[in-house]
Amino acid sequence: MDFDQLNTFLEVARLSSFSRAAVTCYRTQPAISAQIRLLEEEVGARLFDRGGGKVALTEAGRVFHEYASRLRQLRKEGLDAIADLNHTPSGELSLAANEGSCLHVLPEVFARFIRQHPAVRVHIRRGEHSDIMEAVLENRVDFGLLSLPASDPRLQVVPLHRDEIVAVAPPGHPLAPRAGREKSGPAAVEWARVAEYPLVLPKSGGTRDALDERLQPFASRLKISMELESTELIKSFAAAGLGIGFVAQTMAVTEARSGELALLPLAAPKLYRELGLVFRRDRALGRAALAFIDMAIQASNAAAAPRGGDGENQPA
Repeated sequence: MDFDQLNTFLEVARLSSFSRAAVTCYRTQPAISAQIRLLEEEVGARLFDRGGGKVALTEAGRVFHEYASRLRQLRKEGLDAIADLNHTPSGELSLAANEGSCLHVLPEVFARFIRQHPAVRVHIRRGEHSDIMEAVLENRVDFGLLSLPASDPRLQVVPLHRDEIVAVAPPGHPLAPRAGREKSGPAAVEWARVAEYPLVLPKSGGTRDALDERLQPFASRLKISMELESTELIKSFAAAGLGIGFVAQTMAVTEARSGELALLPLAAPKLYRELGLVFRRDRALGRAALAFIDMAIQASNAAAAPRGGDGENQPA
């Protein structure tokens, strides 16, 4: 038994597929099948049911999965501990985040981190909230970056980034500010006015829950044209005129500057999205991970410093 076999076993279990595991492990499907067969011979039990075109863990496979996950994590912690003997962050750092955070929040932080710690290899896995939580809890990544709250008691949370939720629409939308009309920035749009137009909403998550609460008084006349998983899709469809979208302001700055979207600040009660780093409480963090936390907190503090004065508002 070796760690390559353990990794193959964990990938087949995660994906419920030999063929998809072959892709993520960069091997052929027959090679994956051979590794699992050798592993089953060594442990003396079938680890997967392959009947009916489906792949599922057997009872023995479910028991073995826990130990395989722990072994893989212990290997990584051992390698990180040895790397730490040099007193310089090195090794690998993995993080899971959604597409919007990958595009708009992480690049600057990671650019600074890599400049200061070139010996660290960084891996980013994209996913949505549930995928990120699963990757962190299964020790497939060191950190997750996701919208708070994250209430699982197994997780440690480091709040990083607080962002106002704004409405977005094409520049020609009736609610969009007209050039030259607003000298001190666009006026806040009342929720009752927003509810008069078709809406493009996030399909799920904390922001959707908060939006449902704010829009509940107007539920009988709401026109929800689309419900989408991705912030990037919400921006694209809002720009195409299919409805007013709702995104964190940081995520739409580029489109606002290019004239693709108009940002519409919302009237009180305002909404905020808070992002945080999450990791397992029982995980031993190496120098690279601790250095990244420090740098992410510094970047967050620097970004928040000029804003001040909004402490009375509650995050969504």
